[in-house]
Amino acid sequence: MTCPTCGKPATPEHRPFCSARCKEVDLGRWLKGAYRIPTPEAPTDEPDEE
Repeated sequence: MTCPTCGKPATPEHRPFCSARCKEVDLGRWLKGAYRIPTPEAPTDEPDEE
């Protein structure tokens, strides 16, 4: 298995990443919204009504 961030071999203690740094880089991408699914809907500031 290779690290999804840099492509190096994953280590058991940081699996699926190779290091704590790559794990933190991935978390930062999630928090910034880099991993999002595009939709045809425009974003709104209003909360969803349920």
